[in-house]
Amino acid sequence: MSGRVMQVTAVLGLLLLLGPAGAGAAQAKTRTQYTGVVNLNEATVAQLDLLPGVGGKAAQRIITWREKRAFKRIEELVRVKGFGKKQFLKLKPYLTLQGPTTLKVEKVPVRADEVRITGSVAKR
Repeated sequence: MSGRVMQVTAVLGLLLLLGPAGAGAAQAKTRTQYTGVVNLNEATVAQLDLLPGVGGKAAQRIITWREKRAFKRIEELVRVKGFGKKQFLKLKPYLTLQGPTTLKVEKVPVRADEVRITGSVAKR
């Protein structure tokens, strides 16, 4: 059996096992979607707090940093305590130094084609 057929079989088996209530619960799942950007040199603590993985304390550290010296490149974020290369790469698509802050965070339903099957499926 091909990998795709095994995945479909596993999903169908799971839906049969869970019944109609379980299928509805699977469809009700949401994910967080981020759109827009945050201007590192102008954003408020609340706007910086919207970034994935950035809390109020980390947002305040960004503000404290930029009060001493404005960001000239978004890569300078790694110089702020608590922001390493890994965290920067996660945030990079949402960072800018120009224009207004437009970041929006929304909970959107998970589409069926986005559902991942984890674990192993026993081969027959």
